[in-house]
Amino acid sequence: MKIRNALTHEIEFIRKQRVTAYGDHAHAIPLEHWNALKKAISSDADSKPGVELLVAELAGEIVGSVALFPPQTDAYEGFIEELDYSEIRLLAVSPEVRGKGVASALIAECIRRTKAKGFNAIGLHTAEFMESAIKLYERIGFERLPQYDFEPAGDGIIVKAFTLSI
Repeated sequence: MKIRNALTHEIEFIRKQRVTAYGDHAHAIPLEHWNALKKAISSDADSKPGVELLVAELAGEIVGSVALFPPQTDAYEGFIEELDYSEIRLLAVSPEVRGKGVASALIAECIRRTKAKGFNAIGLHTAEFMESAIKLYERIGFERLPQYDFEPAGDGIIVKAFTLSI
């Protein structure tokens, strides 16, 4: 598996791949929430200044991606204050390759890059319905930071905050 920076011509594909990957959750949430989530994961937030968009390749095919937001960035468009650590966002893995370590490899690269820049923590947010993602983050060692949770759609679905000291 190869983890690398995304190329400009790959961004549209990556955003579509995200929608497919997150689509597994569409049945578990209200349609309005799914539509808002789909809009957020398809947006150009991954091309803000300082954001690193990474991809995972297997056999020359992009099978996953993640955006690493730098500290002091409005990663969630005003829902929470700017944080003092890097933020993992928009992690997505093609359904066909789940369970092969793609998400773990992308997270490890985000941690490596954050550490290399001299930061001692990294964070992320994930919706409470993304149970397998939460299990993965906890297995890696991420801990809850409930003071940074938020409810983006006002429908009772909470986006939970996690952090990892590195």
